[in-house]
Amino acid sequence: MALWLYATVDGVGSAREIERLTEAHDAYRWICGGVNVNHHTLSDFRCARSELLDEVLTHSVAVMLDKGLVKLERVAQDGMRVRASAGAASFRRRSTLKCCLEEAQAQVEALRAEIDADPQASNRRCRAAGLRAAEERQQRVAQALVQLAEVEKQKKKKPLPKKENETEEEHAKRTEPRASSTDPEARVMKMADGGFRPAYNVQFATATDTQFIVGVDVSNTGSDLGQLPPMLDQVKQRYGQRPAEWLVDGGYARHDDIEEADGQGTTVYAPVPKPKDPSRDPHLPRGDDSAAIAQWRQRMGGSEAKDIYRQRAATAECVNAIARGRGLSQFVVRGLNKVKAVALWYALAHNLMRAVALTAPA
Repeated sequence: MALWLYATVDGVGSAREIERLTEAHDAYRWICGGVNVNHHTLSDFRCARSELLDEVLTHSVAVMLDKGLVKLERVAQDGMRVRASAGAASFRRRSTLKCCLEEAQAQVEALRAEIDADPQASNRRCRAAGLRAAEERQQRVAQALVQLAEVEKQKKKKPLPKKENETEEEHAKRTEPRASSTDPEARVMKMADGGFRPAYNVQFATATDTQFIVGVDVSNTGSDLGQLPPMLDQVKQRYGQRPAEWLVDGGYARHDDIEEADGQGTTVYAPVPKPKDPSRDPHLPRGDDSAAIAQWRQRMGGSEAKDIYRQRAATAECVNAIARGRGLSQFVVRGLNKVKAVALWYALAHNLMRAVALTAPA
């Protein structure tokens, strides 16, 4: 754990690189205490202990809350799209995935037959490694077919419009659902630079007074809509209290979520969308607004709310930028569970450095 925490702060995200550093770098050698650690052990430990990492995050923040060094009065939430360990060419249609699955099954059966017929132990070991790789590919393709059903449901809810001069056949082929045979749970998302690539949506909730990360979540949904209630519930479950104020950008401002948060005692600060009619004041309540939405509109038009909302960029976006600077630009693991484990490592490393700063003598 010490190795991974130090490596995360140091911007090292590769288990093989850490193994090299344990022999070449004094700090890493000191942490090991003269014990050799191979990259397989490091890689397995990194993602196999996600429940433990989640508990450590809760416990570490709870300790800081108990000491009065961190408060949950005001929390900012922000998401960032992090590139997945999959290429755009790995996204395939159902028919192609079925062909890939048949090929993978045939390869597994052929390799098993070779291993049974081969009398040489060394060759058997090499072929056994090849068999494991083929079986893993078969499992990934099978999982991609399962994930394709989820993608099809999302496509039906929000179908893509036809392009100009596009035929029905061309439109159907362009919009046909696809899933990655490399990382089935990854989704193509719009990135910060405007491009579209396979990615995951990492969500951090940060206490505005100390930049302490108090909540971590990862989804394969490209939009931030609907991400507010799960994070609010997570913080309540972790620490037994709900923040009084919650700061998010306009991507989270869904009326149902604002009303739900307000009903549970949390005031949401999010910018009000500009109306289609430029002459209408966006901060004036509408006739069909609920009490919570009307209050939200009026609240965000005041100077006090604007001052509070400015803290979001200085906390949530700052924490995301620090994570980027430490190497959280592309995942080297695959699947939601492993990706969340990596996100937890970044949260723990960040909080460790913040704890050092908060507890340092004046």
